[in-house]
Amino acid sequence: MNFCNNIRSGIYVFMVVCLVSSCDSSRLIDENIDIPNQAWYYKNKLNFDVNITDTNKTYNVYVNLRVGSDYKYSNCFIMVHQTYPNWQSKKERKELVLLDERGKWLGNGLGDIFDFQIPIYKQMRFNQKGIYKIELEQNMREDTLTPIYAAGIRVEEFSLEKP
Repeated sequence: MNFCNNIRSGIYVFMVVCLVSSCDSSRLIDENIDIPNQAWYYKNKLNFDVNITDTNKTYNVYVNLRVGSDYKYSNCFIMVHQTYPNWQSKKERKELVLLDERGKWLGNGLGDIFDFQIPIYKQMRFNQKGIYKIELEQNMREDTLTPIYAAGIRVEEFSLEKP
């Protein structure tokens, strides 16, 4: 009897996972990496692989960031390194604005932790099929930023229906 309950529980969990993952069909990747000790050292580059199969579609690219309320800046500069399937590469510095001009957090907060999903490329077209390597590097004047809990990337198909 206990064996049957375990099988039912396993099937239930599998169905829930399938249901949740199928709800976001426009997403190619939405991945975050935890930052050890909530201290993002500038040499700790975060790597993500994005598989592009359709070069006719346009995509939105976001940086995900989870910071503590003790973060002492209103923004965060990052260097975005991109390596294309043909091994060509480029890098670009991006500013992530975290607080408005009155000092109010722009992200979603729970307690003293705030989550951000900030667009860095809107309606971008990838011109080659294959694996794109995207690397995030914190690019502030401090060697180590705290408290940064996690950072990541989201790439989704562009849709007029999503604000």
